[in-house]
Amino acid sequence: MKKVLVTGGCGFLGSHVCELFRKENWEVISVDNLTKYELSKTGFDVEAAREYNLNFLNKIEVKNYKNDICDIEALKRICKNVDYIVHTAAQPAMTLSISDPVYDFNNNIKGTLNILEVAKELEIPVATCSTAHVYGNLFNKNLTESETRYEYNNVSIDEDFPILQGSLTPLHVSKGAADLYTQAYSNSYNMAAAVFRLTGIYGPRQFGGEDHGWVANFVIRNILNKRISIFGSGKQLRDILYVTDAARAFYNFYYHQRPGVYNLSGGEECMTSLVECIELINKVCPEETKVNFEEARKGDLNYFVSHSTNARKYLDWKPSVLPIEGVENLANWVRENIEIFKG
Repeated sequence: MKKVLVTGGCGFLGSHVCELFRKENWEVISVDNLTKYELSKTGFDVEAAREYNLNFLNKIEVKNYKNDICDIEALKRICKNVDYIVHTAAQPAMTLSISDPVYDFNNNIKGTLNILEVAKELEIPVATCSTAHVYGNLFNKNLTESETRYEYNNVSIDEDFPILQGSLTPLHVSKGAADLYTQAYSNSYNMAAAVFRLTGIYGPRQFGGEDHGWVANFVIRNILNKRISIFGSGKQLRDILYVTDAARAFYNFYYHQRPGVYNLSGGEECMTSLVECIELINKVCPEETKVNFEEARKGDLNYFVSHSTNARKYLDWKPSVLPIEGVENLANWVRENIEIFKG
């Protein structure tokens, strides 16, 4: 039986990666420090939210090691006899990177460098998580505006598009550095290393707040009959990606092991602006969504639609879940666990 280590296995994406590999009859272990840092800002029942995915991993027989990815010696011990590393642990929120750039640096740069060092030393294939944010926000200056969305003259961005353009925040830099380090280790040490640039992923087991996880945040607040805060016009456009589709790419990489950069996105079929997503939520939730519009936040992207050229070509991967199905699945999960979100 093959064995995979998933960092951040008790997180949203990490728990779905763990679940997929277990379904495929892999032995799965997780490293997660079980931080409550981000959850503490949501207003949810923090203890219940923090334990939810850990309890899920226990049910599917995934052992979690409560260690920090900044502890490289612990990682070396845990990774012995591992066949593959999937690195999903991260600080993902732009707002938190601005308020605490040292925390952002340690999690996104130092933590990723440790994972790459361990993978190099033990000769283990590795896939790391980057983000659409590495492309920067220069798009904001070249957009046109329709009734419900911003539009860009190039419909989508492929992996050759320049990165780190525009007005940068610590998150842009930390995720960009981790992205480039993964490429550098692959090039310098002939490692089977992939970096996945993820668009906005969403789905069950996502405890989305205003700092991160906007689709889940919108659904949760609708079901709680609370107002949603939209920062800016609401015409910001994304190609959202359902979480099980994202997890499948990490699985496929192991069996192809072609190093490189991969956009993971929903593509044109999954394009939605914030206000369009609210209309979609209103179709699957009985209550009409209440919205407050507030000033735009520093560093936010007004447009991001990427094309998963490399994943489709080299990993035999493409998304399969459309937003109407994905949002309904998410809403059903929120209803089933509503007490956690009441705080």
